[in-house]
Amino acid sequence: IFIVLVLKIAYYIDDLQNLAGFREIVENGVKVDYMTPDFPSLSYPNYYSLMTGRYCEVHQMTGNNMWDKDTMKEFLIGTNPDSRLPMWWDGSEPLWVTMQKLGKRVYMYYWPGCEVTILGVRPTFCEEYVYNPSEKNLTDSMESALNMLKSDKADMAGIYYEKIDVEGHHFGPRSPEIQRAIRSLDQAFQILHQKIKEKNMRDDINVVLFSDHGMTELKWMEKVIELDKYIDMSHIVKMMDRGPVVSVWPKQDKFEEIYQNLSSVDNMNVYKKQEIPHRFHYKNGRFVSTLTLVAEPGWFITENKAKLPFWNNGTEKAVGWQHGWHGYDNEFMDMRGFFLAQGPDFKTNFRAGPIRTVDVYNVLCKALGIEPLPNNGSWSRVECMLRSSAGAVRAALIYSFLLLLLLLPH
Repeated sequence: IFIVLVLKIAYYIDDLQNLAGFREIVENGVKVDYMTPDFPSLSYPNYYSLMTGRYCEVHQMTGNNMWDKDTMKEFLIGTNPDSRLPMWWDGSEPLWVTMQKLGKRVYMYYWPGCEVTILGVRPTFCEEYVYNPSEKNLTDSMESALNMLKSDKADMAGIYYEKIDVEGHHFGPRSPEIQRAIRSLDQAFQILHQKIKEKNMRDDINVVLFSDHGMTELKWMEKVIELDKYIDMSHIVKMMDRGPVVSVWPKQDKFEEIYQNLSSVDNMNVYKKQEIPHRFHYKNGRFVSTLTLVAEPGWFITENKAKLPFWNNGTEKAVGWQHGWHGYDNEFMDMRGFFLAQGPDFKTNFRAGPIRTVDVYNVLCKALGIEPLPNNGSWSRVECMLRSSAGAVRAALIYSFLLLLLLLPH
């Protein structure tokens, strides 16, 4: 049985003395130094990298918000109907689809994308994503997943929970609100451990927790880059997203002018598509724009700050609703994620070196006893954390808990 918890929390769990739920996993399993996300260090690109083992330019999920210039369709984070079109998802085969193809039964709770037919396949069960699920949603889904696995109705389960990410955005990664959310999460894990013991599943279940990215503090009043101060926005055919990474498609006859003007902007890098650094593994993506803007850590790119829904509260004083953000250069330390695991397939009280998001897929496949598809992950970075018999145990649960990691100081 295999439980994967993908967490949107990172450095918050470093103080394990006060986090008994996390500490139990670390003392009885594996903890990596840190996990480097894919670029951009945003949610949807890294969800897919975790579940496919492939870089963003390979699986094609290159942003939380994307635009296809051929069909004029948009992928928008949330519930946009066009976001379920196969064109966004069929670039690679995620783990749960592979499992279903092998005749396994997969249960997914609040996992973004589980409601989508991918390569003609959907999971056995999908509790569709809702924004900011409650703690009761989390504990109920944990109980349901364990029951499905214990009764042999499921072979793999995944749970996504984004409370930590939401609190990090709203209040900042070092806020009291984040600390309270982490403590509540830790209590939920203590309940999970107890349930596993009560159901006599300790020797049959792997529990894996990981995050998709980190988060850094945002200083609203002095670190906003307003594009309309440098370019004529009427020369832009399409602009997608705001924040650390922004996609821009200038009119063809204005391309060089726009590029030159934006290249002079401080605290921001501007890349033509084929000049995007190779280390990002991003430029060959189908939906990557002709110009990609990447802010320096802590800076935020937008057309004009007055147009931000969370910027102005109706007075002359600007009020930043968001105090934490992610999406920056994936090598920036604050973007790091974490990975914890315990169970019969994992070593005990073992500290592993750094890994990358694309490596997780190989760990999951090995513990599940299935052959991984071709991927960009490194087996040499992860094999040390697994016992030599990994994969021999009947893999009945992947419990994936996505909590958007927010930086783990190491």
